[in-house]
Amino acid sequence: MSSNHDSFIPAMSEIAREAGALLMDYFHQQLKIEYKGDADLVTAADRAAEALIRDRIRQKWPTHDVLGEEQGLSDQGSDYRWYVDPLDGTTNFAHGYPVFCVSMGLEYQAPEHRSSGQRTSRIAAVIYDPTRNELFTAERGRGALLNGETIHVSKTATLKESLLATGFPSHKRHKNPNIYFYHQITLHTHGVRRAGSAALDLCNVASGRFDGFWEFNLNPWDTAAGVLIVEEAGGKVTRFDGSPFELNSRETVASNGLLHQELLAEFREIFAGRGVEPLPDPREYKR
Repeated sequence: MSSNHDSFIPAMSEIAREAGALLMDYFHQQLKIEYKGDADLVTAADRAAEALIRDRIRQKWPTHDVLGEEQGLSDQGSDYRWYVDPLDGTTNFAHGYPVFCVSMGLEYQAPEHRSSGQRTSRIAAVIYDPTRNELFTAERGRGALLNGETIHVSKTATLKESLLATGFPSHKRHKNPNIYFYHQITLHTHGVRRAGSAALDLCNVASGRFDGFWEFNLNPWDTAAGVLIVEEAGGKVTRFDGSPFELNSRETVASNGLLHQELLAEFREIFAGRGVEPLPDPREYKR
């Protein structure tokens, strides 16, 4: 990594804070919510924040590629690619629930590696929670910070003592099997939380508030920043089978590392249908 990367975090932090302030302006207004699909809420704030972020990136790094949730990919063939989620936690935001954030991750691939297909490297990440004024940052090989202070993953060593997090899709819920994983893993842990922002869930793993997190079918802009922050805080991120995490894998399991194998073992059992407790029957409960 070149010394040129030193300048990314301060500038990224400034952009994220500016976008966060814009979101809060909208948050304190009566928003008109636009519906796209059955339950995929897209607000004017989402679009305005991404436009702001793209404009600032264009001003500072005009040749860089940008992939964002709202406007897709701007591909200029650069060695650098940004992954931007201007408002992670859109549904929360739209309903006035103050759990959402701005997420920005930066990836680099050296020119000599491009033709050989070698993996790119996520080099910088910023996630800003404007409701709590919490700024999570990380640089490859330099650790992770929360408001300038070093953070580390938890030291919880067993699944039964852990507090985990997960998420569910805003649409096509009937095709997502996570309710079974939620049920089963709830039975084997101290609890599972579902807050509605994958990026903040990953930050909470990095800062030791959660001991682990998993989710199905996340997009690259959901994970690019948060995964680097977890790794730089000493945590581990893989796919469900334990293979290396990739931005396009759509499988994300993050943990403090200490209970990672135990969590993956639970996943193997659930996928195989072994030892799976049936979901409780509400009719039986009512009786």
